[in-house]
Amino acid sequence: MLCPTGLPGRAVLVLLAALVVAGCGREVRSDDPSQPALLAPPSQAKENLGFPETATKNTTRVPGTDPTQTAAAIARAVFPDPARKPSAVTIVDGSDWRVALAASALMADPFRAPILFSDGTTLPGPSQTALDRLAPTGSKAAGNAQVIRVGNVARPAGYKTTDIRGTNPLALTRAIAGLIRSAHPGVAPKIVIASSDDASFAMPAAGYSAKTGDPILFVTKDDIPAETRAALSALRGLAKPRIFVLGPSKLISPAVTKQLKRFGTVKRVGGQDPITNAIEFARYRDGTFGWGVANPGHGMVFMRTGRPLYAAAAAPLSGAGSYGPLFLLDDGARLPAALQSQLLDTQPAYRTDPVAGVYNHGWIIGKTDTISVTAQARIDALLEIVQEQLPGNLDDVAPR
Repeated sequence: MLCPTGLPGRAVLVLLAALVVAGCGREVRSDDPSQPALLAPPSQAKENLGFPETATKNTTRVPGTDPTQTAAAIARAVFPDPARKPSAVTIVDGSDWRVALAASALMADPFRAPILFSDGTTLPGPSQTALDRLAPTGSKAAGNAQVIRVGNVARPAGYKTTDIRGTNPLALTRAIAGLIRSAHPGVAPKIVIASSDDASFAMPAAGYSAKTGDPILFVTKDDIPAETRAALSALRGLAKPRIFVLGPSKLISPAVTKQLKRFGTVKRVGGQDPITNAIEFARYRDGTFGWGVANPGHGMVFMRTGRPLYAAAAAPLSGAGSYGPLFLLDDGARLPAALQSQLLDTQPAYRTDPVAGVYNHGWIIGKTDTISVTAQARIDALLEIVQEQLPGNLDDVAPR
């Protein structure tokens, strides 16, 4: 194919666009670093919009470089409309992941307070900008405060605040649980018990609590810390709680679950590793507790293991919009087999018209060095609605 020259005006622009795609008679590989991105001539390469990294048809990436930036971006994405502001925001220090995960529950009703991170008593730029843009209206459940301060964190000027105090991290998780339960008097509480020793097993609790408001408390493998015992005793005083232990017995021992039965009914949910633990938690349903994600038509959040502050930052995505559970990858370049099976189980399908179907959507948390574009593309494919394979119509169906 010849590359035409000498054509006037608009014809040149139309043909140039077509020829860039066609490679003007030669192959242009998307993985060739010597070539500009498709649809971007060399002079315009800097204007590349960043697809498919930024988004695909079924995924959206939040490419934050740290939890602070990620939390600020997600809070603004969840509350983009100036006419529908959050009631409050929660400011939490990033020094202890347990406190951050527990504070995720304040995203749920009646607080509606997404997390922003503080650096000690200093509010970083992304958090301050997000706070000012969100302009919270005040939460009645938090004494009309616009900012809920968890621990010794920044006190932003010009905002009414309420303080959650505690002398140590587990005392703060106890105080968070107390504030949550005070907003639901007379209601039998549901409590998530997570491991204080392994953050990856605890991470899925953040998004679920952001949806439901169920408090998160922490135990070690063989003991219930004093602050957690005190929190459970206080919750038992309101009504007999339902306690759900997240993680396997090798992480939270049967001795601990036996002790927990003094405070309420106890059930265990989860898997033997962080990947299957997140999947089993996403699929679990017991009455009004649990995601119960075993069918298509859901939002989903994807991130790497070992990043609990990011789990707290992303929790509002599970408490708004398409309300989806967290799934974990242990290798950013590929999807674990168990996760692929889960996504195949929940892949949407249609018989005659995809417009009448239901859809899945995935949020990818982290830059491409955390979850690669290859993995993102695989997630996109497994979230895609496909034609249902019916007997006698095998020639007209898409492969599943």
